[in-house]
Amino acid sequence: MISRLPPALRGTITGTVLALNTLLLTLAMVPAAAVKFAIRATAVRRVCDRVLIALASTWVAINNAWIAAASPAPWDVRGIEGAEGLREDAWYLVSSNHRSWVDIVVLQRVLHGRVPFLKFFLKQELIWVPVIGWAWWALDFPFMKRGKGAGAQRSDLTAAREACEKFKQVPTSVINFLEGTRYSDAKRDEQGSPYRHLLKPKIGGLGIALATMGDMFESMIDVTIVYPHGTPTFADLLCGRVGTVHVRVSQVPIPAELISGDPIMDRAYRRRLTGWVDAQWVAKDALIDRLMLEDQKVQASAA
Repeated sequence: MISRLPPALRGTITGTVLALNTLLLTLAMVPAAAVKFAIRATAVRRVCDRVLIALASTWVAINNAWIAAASPAPWDVRGIEGAEGLREDAWYLVSSNHRSWVDIVVLQRVLHGRVPFLKFFLKQELIWVPVIGWAWWALDFPFMKRGKGAGAQRSDLTAAREACEKFKQVPTSVINFLEGTRYSDAKRDEQGSPYRHLLKPKIGGLGIALATMGDMFESMIDVTIVYPHGTPTFADLLCGRVGTVHVRVSQVPIPAELISGDPIMDRAYRRRLTGWVDAQWVAKDALIDRLMLEDQKVQASAA
C-alpha cells in the first residue's frame, strides 16, 4: 500500500501519477477542443463538450484513486448519502467555504459520479498554468480578473454571465466560493468579518449565476469542509499528510424570489440574496465550530 511508504516517496509516486494523468488526458482533449472552436454550430459544440467532460471526469476518477491509496487518515463525509435525487443529467449550484486548493479535490472526490462535472471560477492568471490552464480553457471554465474598482467588477460580472450562458448547454455543477479567496485569519481580521471561521461572503457571482440560469438549478448543494489539524497544502495532499477531513453536505432549496432578478441594479434583490447567504454563513460558521470542538474532544480522549 502506498500509504505505508514514507511521505516523500508517496509524494514522488502520486506526483508522477498526477503529472502523467494530466498530460495524457489533456492531450486526448485536443481533437474535440479543436473541432469545438473551429465549428461554432451549437449541436457540434454540445457533442464536443460531452467528450471533453467525459475525459475530464476520467481525470478526476484517477485522481480520486491515488488520493485514496496515499491518504491513511479517513475522511469523515456525511450528508451525501442523504442528499436525495442527485443526478448527473441536471444542473446544480455548489457552495462551499474555501481554505485551500485542496478544497477543489475534496469537492471532486465527494461529488464525483453523483452530480455533473464541477466547474468553478478561476483567476485570469491561471490560464497560463502549463497544460491544466489549457484544459480549463477548453472546458469553458470562466477566468476572472479579480481586480479592484468598478471597471474590474463589471468585467468579472460580464465574464460570469458569459460563462453561465455556456453552462446552459451541458449539465453542469457550478461551484461558487462565496468568500472569493482562500480563508486566513489575517484576511478575516482585515475584513472585520463577523464570523470565526469564514470571510464575508460576496454575492456578485452568485447573483449572476441565479439571474442567468437560476431556473435550471435543481438546488444548491451546500458543502462545509473542515481540516481540524490545519489547512493543508497541495504538497500535503500528494504526500498523504492531509490528515482527517470533515465534510458535511446538504441540499438547500433555492427560494423562488431569488431565481431571477438583477443583482447589479436591483437593490431589493441584492438585499434578499444577501439575507439568504448570511443565514447560511451563520449556520456554516457554527457547524465548523462544532466540528472543530468535537475533533478536539476525540484527540483529548485518545491522548
